[in-house]
Amino acid sequence: MSTPDRPGPRTGAPASTPRTGSAILRTALRRNAGAMAGGTVLMGLYQAAETAFPIALGLIVEHTMRERGLGALGWSIAALAVIITTVSLSWRFGMRILQKANTTEAHRWRVQVADCGLQPVAKDTDFRSGEVLTIATEDADQTADIIEVVPLLISSLVAVLVSAVALGMASLWLGVLVIVGTIAILSILSVLSRRIGTSTREQQARVARAGAKVADLIVGLRPLHGFGGNHAAFRSYRKVSTEARAQAVTVAGVNGAYAGAALALNALLAAAVTLTAGWLALDGRITIGQLVMAVGLAQFIIEPLKLFSEMPKYVMIARASAERMALVLAASPVMSPGTLSPSPGGDLEVDGVRHGSLRELKFHVAAGEFVAIAAYQARAADDLVAVLAVDVPPASYEGVVRVGGREAGELSIAAVREHLLVNPYDGEIFAGTLRTNIDPAGTGRLVAQAVEASMLTDVVALHREGLDHEVRDRGANLSGGQRQRLSLARALAADPDILVLHDPTTAVDAVTEQLIARNLAALRRGRTMIVITSSPALLDAADRVLVLDGGVITAEDTHRNLLATDEGYRLAVAR
Repeated sequence: MSTPDRPGPRTGAPASTPRTGSAILRTALRRNAGAMAGGTVLMGLYQAAETAFPIALGLIVEHTMRERGLGALGWSIAALAVIITTVSLSWRFGMRILQKANTTEAHRWRVQVADCGLQPVAKDTDFRSGEVLTIATEDADQTADIIEVVPLLISSLVAVLVSAVALGMASLWLGVLVIVGTIAILSILSVLSRRIGTSTREQQARVARAGAKVADLIVGLRPLHGFGGNHAAFRSYRKVSTEARAQAVTVAGVNGAYAGAALALNALLAAAVTLTAGWLALDGRITIGQLVMAVGLAQFIIEPLKLFSEMPKYVMIARASAERMALVLAASPVMSPGTLSPSPGGDLEVDGVRHGSLRELKFHVAAGEFVAIAAYQARAADDLVAVLAVDVPPASYEGVVRVGGREAGELSIAAVREHLLVNPYDGEIFAGTLRTNIDPAGTGRLVAQAVEASMLTDVVALHREGLDHEVRDRGANLSGGQRQRLSLARALAADPDILVLHDPTTAVDAVTEQLIARNLAALRRGRTMIVITSSPALLDAADRVLVLDGGVITAEDTHRNLLATDEGYRLAVAR
């Protein structure tokens, strides 16, 4: 929000999470009570000084008409200089305090929403990542605007009251006219402000959905082009974007009607005050000095009235944004993790798991073992990865997964992430450098070994900057195979007790795949590793192979023995 020719509220963690939009606003107000008090005093002083200017002019005219001389003129100029200085300094320092508090509060809410969105235990909401991003930015900023809205509302009220008192001292009719007119204006505009709040909530939701849709399309742009689905995807996005545009037009129309009504009503009040003062002056009931004061106040009062009448709109916008933030902050987690840690060793057991296409799935991987899983159905591989990655809450499937002898539901998320890492086939690549993608925390001990094992050495050698070579968002300047090897290097550099890889070599050539398979076996020797793949090279490098067919393990042996004895296996994996 902003005021004409002046800076307005800029677009900006409680100990306990607020569960409603009103609670978020109360938290923001309580946390910034000191800054708001100081800002309110200074902004009230600013409005009082601005109101004093036309009052002083009226008194000066009145005084000059009685006593004419250089002394009176000098005192008048000095009084005006004091008022102007007060106006300038009080605005400057008052807005500095309020905007600093606004920006700081917006930062706090952005961090808190982002923290919720990045928690390994997902929140039970219908929002996608693009919508959470919008809430963490625009809605957080608009919620924090309440820090400026309240002091500006109070200071505008001060200006209206001072004007009413000053006019009332000249004539009771003028004072009553200002008070009654202000009440009438606010009553009319309050109806429109409620409509703005409802329309804004809907607009924010539609814009967030459009943002989430385009984010999803960008992620899948390459495969969409591959099977010719880009035109259908574009039509889908266009529909969502058109709905967002239509709602934005509706909100703009409501805002325009609000602003137009506010300006017209304020102008009518100012005109009424001016005409009434002129009639009283002609009738001899007020003096010329009082007429000058009344005309000046009638012109001045338009601005604080406009600001005062706009505040309900900004309150409704802030409340709508706060309610959207509450949907994220107060959402229950999909699962409640335990507090235990796995026992040392690194063994993994899947016992009777039924989820999606998995049917009573059972297998055990001993500590230090390299096991490959040949999944005949892609959906079964995806379901198994989701279960092992704890993307599916343990309470949502039958059976148990044990990590280090303890059930996954008993473990804390931090313990699971420390001991078990599941690297999907479509691992994200982030904007930054090769090094920051491989070792985001900057604490990895095996970066060089991971680069070599993943056969990423050619990418590093290709660029003069080496590991400090810049990587664009989503790895846009890397090929598919380079992105896949970079993701693999990141998983290897993390060096977890148990590493699960899902199709880590589908985008590389057969020679590179063979080298990677050997490197993985060498680098992870003595460390537990599970690779879900149909690659003959990786299957051959494993200590044993489990065949996953129809949601259960149907065969178990070395790759070469299975080739010799299992016709179905040979047809499924031989290239």
